[in-house]
Amino acid sequence: MRIKMQGILGSRSGILAGAINGQKALANMLAQMKDEPAKPEELFLDFSGVQVATASFLREAVFAFREKVRGRRSNFYPVVANATSAVEDELKVLVQSDNSVLMLCSLDRKGRPNKARLVGNLDAKQRLTFDLVQKGVTNAGQLMREHGENEKVTQTAWNNRLAALTALGLVVEMNAGRAKQYRPLFGEA
Repeated sequence: MRIKMQGILGSRSGILAGAINGQKALANMLAQMKDEPAKPEELFLDFSGVQVATASFLREAVFAFREKVRGRRSNFYPVVANATSAVEDELKVLVQSDNSVLMLCSLDRKGRPNKARLVGNLDAKQRLTFDLVQKGVTNAGQLMREHGENEKVTQTAWNNRLAALTALGLVVEMNAGRAKQYRPLFGEA
């Protein structure tokens, strides 16, 4: 799914500014969400045509949107797409101020993600877990068996790290019976 941020407030302006406008955009973004998908799906917040988005707008729109969507354990995984360097700079300010992280990418002409990158910093343990999930579908038990001895990490700790990354929308959680599997955000590994 794609939500076009240019025009989210009803005008074609390339400037998105202010907390109140961010709150209005949030309401419009939530209204555009279709029915909950049956399986995990990227939800691209497409900033094509947006030259500037202020930190106050982004906090009230993008970050609040991610919190609402991921807070309800949705199958939608919000990703910022096609952000200009000016918009990305504002996002960097926000993630540094609240010690958060976001996934960004560009979309090609067919709407496929490329140039995926994290903005913000994961702590060393979360970064290790994120990097391991990027190698393919896994679960906490497998991570413990393959990396627990070297890292001295229990299965519960792996579960906690995976759950934190899922809450941030950085890895995809899939139910496999009573167990949970995790995969990279962009496509089946």
